[in-house]
Amino acid sequence: MRKMLLAVLSRVLQSPAAAAAAAAKKPASRVMVASRNYADFANEATFEIKKCDLHRLEEGPSTTTVMTREEGLQYYKTMQTIRRMELKADQLYKQKIIRGFCHLYDGQEACCVGIEAAIKPTDHLITAYRAHGFTYTRGVPIREILTELTGRKGGCAKGKGGSMHMYTKNFYGGNGIVGAQVPLGAGIALACKYFGKNEICMALYGDGAANQGQIFETFNMAALWKLPCIFVCENNRYGMGTSVERAAASTDYYRRGDFIPGLRVDGMDILCVREATKFAAEHCRSGKGPIVMELQTYRYHGHSMSDPGISYRTREEIQEVRSKSDPITLLKDRMVNNNLASIEELKDIDVAVRKEIEEAAQFATTDPEPPLEELCHHIYFNEPPFEVRGPNQWISYKSAS
Repeated sequence: MRKMLLAVLSRVLQSPAAAAAAAAKKPASRVMVASRNYADFANEATFEIKKCDLHRLEEGPSTTTVMTREEGLQYYKTMQTIRRMELKADQLYKQKIIRGFCHLYDGQEACCVGIEAAIKPTDHLITAYRAHGFTYTRGVPIREILTELTGRKGGCAKGKGGSMHMYTKNFYGGNGIVGAQVPLGAGIALACKYFGKNEICMALYGDGAANQGQIFETFNMAALWKLPCIFVCENNRYGMGTSVERAAASTDYYRRGDFIPGLRVDGMDILCVREATKFAAEHCRSGKGPIVMELQTYRYHGHSMSDPGISYRTREEIQEVRSKSDPITLLKDRMVNNNLASIEELKDIDVAVRKEIEEAAQFATTDPEPPLEELCHHIYFNEPPFEVRGPNQWISYKSAS
């Protein structure tokens, strides 16, 4: 014990000159890592990706793709931001700062980031209630998302939408009614075609919603009218607490369109999602009509915050997915192994993301709640103010656009 204490003391009291001499004796590899600059990295790399399963298609997306260093860093930061945002939402919910429904997206980050990398800002997107990731990739700042979750005035829906109802330009929000956003998405695609715009609509739904009758009605209309719509089933293997095998006679969701072509994609690999979405988008833009895309993914949290998520699946199952298929880890390993980034550089991104999330959370918990007189604002857009009856006949509120 005495020898250990003397060794520690000698290192603490070591002179600057002695320290420099000791550093010079370190292995060359460690010194090189510390001195690397951006010129040392490759500008791009080529990757082999998993082949998609096809339905009514002779050819599918390419199984090789190129990712630049700049793209990789952006994908990594975006996915890490969504992951940290959802973990912060989990914490705020458990502190009872976020109330009501709250459906988290961690584990599925490759889906929204891969889709956004493949479409244009002028394209349209509508999804279900697990909407935080898409809200961010469509351009809403983290601070406005977290502030909306806490029901404060600075939220993207002025504190009135909460977890499921966030909107921005060309993003029609999360929708709380299971499957109801799919026919709405077809309507958006009809508008794109009607106005002659070279735009498409992504209509997303989960495996639990895939058995809804309105989805099959929508498939029929979209195929008849050749609507530029990509129907995306985010198959995270569980609809609420029911596994897909118990809920669906056929779990081949990419074939559910029958007469509509389909793709089944590895939804945990951002490059697979990106290339499949590019392929599907080109299919729609060329006038061939709709296409169905099934993204095989996984959610780490339960269905919502009221669901612990381990009564119908094991902790071991969740841990196995985390260890073998995590979308952020997969991207990180690809970038490091192909000299597109260093571990230290990615750690710096992690630190910056954590700082941004903490600052956003601080604002989200201190911003004032909207005043009661604004309760009935924004019922209609661009309409003259009118009175709305309150909880009894003696109380009324004024609606304003």
